[in-house]
Amino acid sequence: MELRRINTDDARSQWEYTTELPTDENGLTNPYHGVSYDEYIANVLPTLISYEHPVNMPDWFVPETYYYLWNEGKLVGEFRIRHHLTDTLRNGAGHIGYSIKRDERGKGYGTAGLKLTLSEANKIIPEDEIYLRVNKDNIASQKVMLNNGAYRAGEDEDHYFMRIKKY
Repeated sequence: MELRRINTDDARSQWEYTTELPTDENGLTNPYHGVSYDEYIANVLPTLISYEHPVNMPDWFVPETYYYLWNEGKLVGEFRIRHHLTDTLRNGAGHIGYSIKRDERGKGYGTAGLKLTLSEANKIIPEDEIYLRVNKDNIASQKVMLNNGAYRAGEDEDHYFMRIKKY
């Protein structure tokens, strides 16, 4: 299993994953659902790559790196690391967002992918803990987080706010 930073070599597989990912699923937003391959290559891919080292972005924008989880040559998941927190992220989505391809769920990819992502996040983020948010009805994702050492730090009506100590 391998976590790869977004790149141009894997563009076709990344596009297939991105275009199939719903616009909003369990709180992970994807404004590029259904985009054409040409549009992905011309605009979306360069934009997503640029998020790691943004230039001319609004003050509220936080650098974000996209990673893809691969198993035996097949892209099975997407993981995003936000490099630091704003007040909105601290009380909301947190540092990491992720998804696993629908037909690959229940195979341990979420747990393994989050573990690999945490290793990268530990090198990037300045905070002492990694912040995550999960929908209360998303039991599978709660288990993924707990399997990676998360604890529940709070909640609102719809979400649990999870924390994982950096190592």
